[in-house]
Amino acid sequence: MTDTLKDLAHRARWAKSDRELGFLLVNDTLALAPYRQGALWLQDGGVWCLSGVVQVDANVPHVQWLQAVCQHMQAQAGEVIRTFTASDLPADLAAEWGQWWPVHALWLGSVSPGVSGAGILVRDTPWLPEELSAMNEWAEVWWHAFAALHRPRITHWKAWVEQVSQALVWQAGQVWWRQRRVQIAAGMLAVLFWPVRLTVLAPGELVPAHPLVMRAPLDGVIDVFHVQPNQQVKAEQALFSFDEIVIQSRLEIAMQALATAETDYRQTSQLALSDAKSKTQLGVLVGKVEERRAEVQALQEQLTRARVLAPQAGVVLMDDPSEWIGKPVATGERILRIATLDDVEVEAWVSLADAIRLEPGDAVSLYLSANPLSPVSATLRYMAHDAVQRPDGTYAYRVRAALTDKTHHRVGLKGTAKLHGGWVPLAYWALRRPWATMRAPLAQFPQCPDRLIAALMLGPSTLTVRSTPSLYSL
Repeated sequence: MTDTLKDLAHRARWAKSDRELGFLLVNDTLALAPYRQGALWLQDGGVWCLSGVVQVDANVPHVQWLQAVCQHMQAQAGEVIRTFTASDLPADLAAEWGQWWPVHALWLGSVSPGVSGAGILVRDTPWLPEELSAMNEWAEVWWHAFAALHRPRITHWKAWVEQVSQALVWQAGQVWWRQRRVQIAAGMLAVLFWPVRLTVLAPGELVPAHPLVMRAPLDGVIDVFHVQPNQQVKAEQALFSFDEIVIQSRLEIAMQALATAETDYRQTSQLALSDAKSKTQLGVLVGKVEERRAEVQALQEQLTRARVLAPQAGVVLMDDPSEWIGKPVATGERILRIATLDDVEVEAWVSLADAIRLEPGDAVSLYLSANPLSPVSATLRYMAHDAVQRPDGTYAYRVRAALTDKTHHRVGLKGTAKLHGGWVPLAYWALRRPWATMRAPLAQFPQCPDRLIAALMLGPSTLTVRSTPSLYSL
């Protein structure tokens, strides 16, 4: 038993947490003496550990009954290490003893002044004197180790208030500026008015700064796509083509009509040498020839435009090209975009609740989801004055920011943008959102005190009266 006690003491001294010590008490004490169940109860934490249970549920009837038993035993005067049975409990608690426990129980009370609680071991047979002696030594070692690791928490607000009141007691004989309550109040005011940078978070994305939009040059049906999304293209490279069958058919008909008109013109020109009536028809035939020739030229240009080429080098930005094949499009309809690799900027959407005052040149950091540890730095270029509806149905203000340095990240990567506004007191930074929530019901009163509070935090300049609310008004 001596070797077992030494081993347990060694493990208690090298325990890394109070939870590990609790597991050691209720489970591994079995090496000293046999028992059916072990429990650890703390006055500031209730039933902490139970043998064979990973996590204790305070709502279980067994735990609630055990809590009541421990509170009763703690209130009774007696030895720190003692045995007890159902006869030592009140009638209501003793009536449930047989349901949860065997006959004999051992109370291992705390011997450390900083911790109040007890370990409970129960079994069917009485506890022997040599077992009680070993348990006494083991309890002293265990409670000493537990007191060194355990940090009791204040569970009642009255105890917390009492501790705070003791710390703020007025000390007689000291000048007022050395009083603890005065120093604490001055420190709190300094913290509340400490200047901090007002920042907001918004969903952001890398977008092309000046993309070239490719639109449909004519009405027709797209027949084939020669490029894929995110493909790099060169200038004059084919992008997509329209179905040319209809245009070619119309061109053949127009060319036949032109040939017919030219034949009629030549025949009439020969007759005009001898027939004055035919000479008068030459002007009409010339007009028809020019009309047919213009029609042929227009169809030839339309046939040329049916094959769309890239006007500049860049990256193709589009959705799945298979959705466009066979789809009729109208003239001017947007098909795709071409972006330059080094012409990239940050686009963010600031929600209505986070609309702070932002000026051009303010710092913007984009933390990409693909690389959150290396933010992309940018400077604010503009923030839209009017909120627009996003695809998800919410309204937000569009923000564009130019990159400070070139980035190797591709266009389209998304993340979270952090926008840095002006300097404000810490109190305003902490109370801005709660006050905005309270402002809605208070806005119906004509003398709403929000401007007064803002003036106390930001200065008298914020009291300027505005006829209509705007994005930057308080």
